Amino acid sequence: MSVHVFLPCRKGSERIPNKNTKDFAGIKGGLLKIKLDQLINITDLDSIVVSSNDDDVLEFASTYKDSRIRIDERPEHLGSSSTSTDELIRYVPSIITTGHVLWTHVTSPFLGESGYSAIIKQYNQALMEGYDSLMTVKELRGFIWNKDRPISYDRNIEKWPRTQTIEPLYEIDSSVFLNSIENYKKLNDRIGLKPSMYIQDAESSIDIDWPEDFTFAESVWLQKNR
Repeated sequence: MSVHVFLPCRKGSERIPNKNTKDFAGIKGGLLKIKLDQLINITDLDSIVVSSNDDDVLEFASTYKDSRIRIDERPEHLGSSSTSTDELIRYVPSIITTGHVLWTHVTSPFLGESGYSAIIKQYNQALMEGYDSLMTVKELRGFIWNKDRPISYDRNIEKWPRTQTIEPLYEIDSSVFLNSIENYKKLNDRIGLKPSMYIQDAESSIDIDWPEDFTFAESVWLQKNR
């Protein structure tokens, strides 16, 4: 089975300027360097497609000598803040034409080599069990409400149940979506109709989306690597 990474890094993050390559915990090249260093150490990957309209990203990625790294200069209309994820999903089959697509992000720095290998292993097993794709999630066990009522438990049965007895919900953490390119073409989606869920721990599922996330992730990284 061939597995091809799709690593989207668009230009112009409004919440965290230069998010992909700005220094992170003293590391030049920042989140992009961390992610590429992780990915090139995974033997299960056939190619690593860095898709970007950001010259800094393209230039930095081109310094790597690993032959599996492919640079995709993404069209500008697919790299703006108004570009929808659905549009980008429809673009993927034009640059990855066979095999399976592992869509991941630089904003998940704590998902490393062993995590990716475990995800690919679970995906292979899941395909044999009738699933057609995989997505990473974090498990939520708590008193979760929408704006009107609880959705994770029934107050008519028990007003304050023990959290360990609450049926868990799962939040997609966007670390990995793993799907066949055939499903991309058929469904226009980065998951299939029956995705397997890979449950991550709290650290691995950290996603850097806001400035405070960046600061928090830096502190965790420095604590782990001091």
